Amino acid sequence: MRHRRRQAAPIRARRGLAAALVVAAVALLVGCGKPAGVDAVLVDDWRPMLAPTGVTPEAGACHIAGFSDVGFRSAYETVDCTTAHRTETAFVGEFEGVAATATAPPAKGSPAAKAAYQECDQKTVDYVGGQWRTSRLWLGVVQPSPAAWSGGSRWYRCELLEVSSVEDDGDLVLRTGSLRDVLKRPAPALQLSCYAVRTNAGGGIDTMPPASCAKPHNAEFVGLWTAPDLPYPKAGDDWERFHDGCRTRIATHVGVPDDANLEFRVGVVSLPGGEDVWQAGDRYVRCYLWLDGAKLTSSLKGRGAKALPVQYE
Repeated sequence: MRHRRRQAAPIRARRGLAAALVVAAVALLVGCGKPAGVDAVLVDDWRPMLAPTGVTPEAGACHIAGFSDVGFRSAYETVDCTTAHRTETAFVGEFEGVAATATAPPAKGSPAAKAAYQECDQKTVDYVGGQWRTSRLWLGVVQPSPAAWSGGSRWYRCELLEVSSVEDDGDLVLRTGSLRDVLKRPAPALQLSCYAVRTNAGGGIDTMPPASCAKPHNAEFVGLWTAPDLPYPKAGDDWERFHDGCRTRIATHVGVPDDANLEFRVGVVSLPGGEDVWQAGDRYVRCYLWLDGAKLTSSLKGRGAKALPVQYE
């Protein structure tokens, strides 16, 4: 939509109006004198302005609003976790030391921002009762708005989201029920498991929709690999060390040697978190085995070479 540009009033006209108002005010004071009950000192009757206040978040609270890495007071609204909501606060921490004395919230990638993310990571594992990266969960850190920071807020909150998929850039799930201890429950529905990988015309992976391990599938989540302090992978060659690390996890998961035979017989999918969390120091990589063309009907965990649908020598 195109907007009309509002024309400013001429400066001369505004000055004339201001002068007229001043003259009128002087005439009023001269003509009427001091009213009863007025001491002619205006400022001592004004109530002092209150210092800016902010909201202190609560751990365990659920929210209707979607995730934002800046926590504005106007958008902070909690609901009972038994009702439909989008995010849940696993932990609330506080910036301290040098970071707390700064004039603005910590920048992304700064030591203070990394420390907050790492604290959120550890507290979230405790909150959900297990390693959250092995499930369809996503973690983000929320900081105060610049205005709230100026008003003295130094909190950060660790916000958990359920997503429909961590492999295919899934959507945020509108869920009911708290995520507290969710991974302690038997066979949690959020747990990463088996997949029916679909390839594109070039032979690469197109999508990875989840599938029951008891029904035909050709891929399986095998665990996490912690990468060394490498640059975030972008080009083809950058992925080789990631695939090598995940291949080791595949060998352990299936129960076969981590050798050249495994490299040629079993495909591997390596999925680090996004570049934003990589910048925050998150070096965990999700690892999957992939057997293109296979139709497995059970998990390969601990089943050894004989369970592979191709000859393993």
